[in-house]
Amino acid sequence: MIFFTKNGKTGTDPHAISMKNFMGDLYYLNFDADGACGYGSLAPGFNGGHIAGGIPSLYKGGAGCGACFQIRCKNTGLCSRGGTRVILTDLNHDNQTDLVLSSKAFMAMANKGMGPDVLKLGIADVEYKRVPCEYKNQNLAVRVEEMSQKPSYLAIKFLYQGGQTEIVGVDVAQVGSANWNYMSRNYGAVWNTSRVPVGPLQFRMVVTSGYDGKWVWAKNVLPADWEPGMIYDSGVQITDIAQEGCSPCDDGGWK
Repeated sequence: MIFFTKNGKTGTDPHAISMKNFMGDLYYLNFDADGACGYGSLAPGFNGGHIAGGIPSLYKGGAGCGACFQIRCKNTGLCSRGGTRVILTDLNHDNQTDLVLSSKAFMAMANKGMGPDVLKLGIADVEYKRVPCEYKNQNLAVRVEEMSQKPSYLAIKFLYQGGQTEIVGVDVAQVGSANWNYMSRNYGAVWNTSRVPVGPLQFRMVVTSGYDGKWVWAKNVLPADWEPGMIYDSGVQITDIAQEGCSPCDDGGWK
C-alpha cells in the first residue's frame, strides 16, 4: 500500500492521506463536508478525530459506516509498529485508492514526536486490516435525524456500534407490540420509514455475526415524545465478530 499527500482542503481537515496498492500518479482527495455516512459534525469527534473515507468495497453501500481499521506505515524510522485505529465515516470516490485518512489519523501512525515528519513523507508503504470496534461503557446509540417529522416520518442513525459487524436490516415497533415495520437504508448509516408507530419505540436489527447473521433487540429506545436531533441510548451493545468479513479475524495486533 502507498500513502500520498498533497496540500489542499478537506471538509473539516486541512490534510488528507490516501492509500493505493500500485504505483502511479494520485490526485488530491477531499472528504465530503457532511460525509457519505451521514455523521456530519459528529464525525470529527469519533475516535479522537482518527477517521477515514473508504472505497465502495469498504463502504458497502453504507453498511461499512462505523467500521474500524488498524493501519500502520512500514517506515520504521518514522512510524510506530502498532500504527493507529481509524473509523470509516465517509466514501472515497476514487476507485484507485483504498482509504483517505484525516491528518490526525495519519500523524497517529508516527513514532513519538515525528507526526509532522510523517505528514511530509509524500509516499510510504502501509498495511491495514479490519478490526473490532470497542466502546467501553458506551451502548449502541440511536440519533433521530433532523429530517424526521412526527408522526409521519422517522429517520435515525446508529452510533457507537461495537464489534466487527454490519447492520443490514432494521425494524421498528411500538414498545410491547409485535407489529414490526421495516425501515429502509436512506443513505450511509441513516435508516428511515414513513410508517412510524405511535408511542415509545423499540428496534430490532439484523447484524452480520459469525458466518451468518443474528437479531439484536433493543426493547425500549425512543420515548413517546422523541425529538429530532436527540441521541438516545439503546440499552444494548454489539460485540459480535462477522467471521466472513475478516481473514483472519483478530484484535488489531500486528505480528
